[in-house]
Amino acid sequence: MIIWGGAAFGAIIGGFTAQRRGGNKLDIAQYAAGYALAFAIVGTICVVILQRVGV
Repeated sequence: MIIWGGAAFGAIIGGFTAQRRGGNKLDIAQYAAGYALAFAIVGTICVVILQRVGV
């Protein structure tokens, strides 16, 4: 759940970032995908840490 939430949040943040910088639709899609991947990776690391701690 953390991974999917992070990916969705990253896509939203990436889309808004590209839109604010004046990008076209393809720029917005690329930023959204890039941020989604980055946030999903961070979410994966968080899940691994939480499982190691035992939460």
